Amino acid sequence: MTATAERTEIARLSAGMLLEVGAVHFNAREPFTLASGLPSPTYVDCRKLISFPRIRATLMDFLAATVSREAGYEAFDVIAGGETAGIPFAAMVAERLGLPMAYIRKKPKGYGRNARIEGVVGDGDRVLLVEDLATDGGSKLSFVDAIREAGGECGHTAVIFSYGIFPDTDDILGGHGVRLHGLCTWHDVLAEARRRESFDSETLDEVASFLDDPRAWQEANRRA
Repeated sequence: MTATAERTEIARLSAGMLLEVGAVHFNAREPFTLASGLPSPTYVDCRKLISFPRIRATLMDFLAATVSREAGYEAFDVIAGGETAGIPFAAMVAERLGLPMAYIRKKPKGYGRNARIEGVVGDGDRVLLVEDLATDGGSKLSFVDAIREAGGECGHTAVIFSYGIFPDTDDILGGHGVRLHGLCTWHDVLAEARRRESFDSETLDEVASFLDDPRAWQEANRRA
C-alpha cells in the first residue's frame, strides 16, 4: 500500500471511530459557540476517546505511525502534551515510541518553581507536541514557545483531529517553524458521515456549506 493510500485509509478509519463513539456533533439549527465566540454547526469532543480503550489504542497507533513516517523514526527525544486534553494522548504516544513524556501548562502554576513544564525537557531536546485537535493552529504557539524557552526544540505538533478548513493554518504554524500532523479532518468526517448516514441529509448539506466557506457561514449565522 502506498503512503498516500495509507493516509487516506487512516483518515477514513479515524473519522469512523470519532463517529462511532459519539464524539462528533452536527447541529445547524442551533449552532455551537466556539472558543472564539463564533458559531459553528460542528463540534468534536476528542477527550471522549480516553473512555474507549480499543479505539484510543488504534488511534494512538495511527498517530505514532503517522508521525514516524512524516517526521522520522528517530526525530524526537521527548513527547509533550498540552494542558489538559493533550496529556493522556501524549502519554500514550510516548509509550509507543519508547520516549520520555512531559506536559506543558497553559500558564505557570503560580507557586513553587512557577513552572510551565512538568517532567524533563533538556537543552536541545527535540520535542513533539501532542494535542487532541487543532483549529487554526494558533493555540499551539504558546506551548511551542514554552518548550523553546526551556531550551528544547519544537518543530512538530501532532493531533488526532485537525479542522482542515482554515487556509491560514499552515501559515500560522509554518511561520512559527512548526509542522502539523493529523489523522483526519472535518472533510473526512463529513464523507464518512454521509457513507454511514449518521445524520439527516439536510444537516449534512448545511455542514458541507460551512466547510466550503466557514468564515462566510459564521458571518451569516452570527447571533445578534
